[in-house]
Amino acid sequence: MSRICKDGFDEKCIKEQREVYGIAYTQNLLSGRWKYLILWFLKSEKRRYSEIKAFLWNISQGSLTKQLRELETDGLINRKVYPEVPPRVKYSLTSKGNEFIPIIDLMEEFGKKFGEQVD
Repeated sequence: MSRICKDGFDEKCIKEQREVYGIAYTQNLLSGRWKYLILWFLKSEKRRYSEIKAFLWNISQGSLTKQLRELETDGLINRKVYPEVPPRVKYSLTSKGNEFIPIIDLMEEFGKKFGEQVD
């Protein structure tokens, strides 16, 4: 039987357990408390770091930087640095990130339907 090891799935599992691998791969891409919200916030337009920080007001600078770097490394967001003084940086979704938006939208609908209702 194929096993998940500390480094992920072995090749046999990827081939034989494709459905489980797909779920685990997606979960790994979005492991992190803020990644879903960052992607949701970027779905409509490019945003600067300060805009993202203001939206996620209770995230530390270190956590936000880490989450943005991981999303960029995983190919879900772009980071564009404009050659200005001081430098200006904008984040946007990649095509891979855009393909993930319907999942985020489904999560939003699920939360609206089954989450706590605020009167």
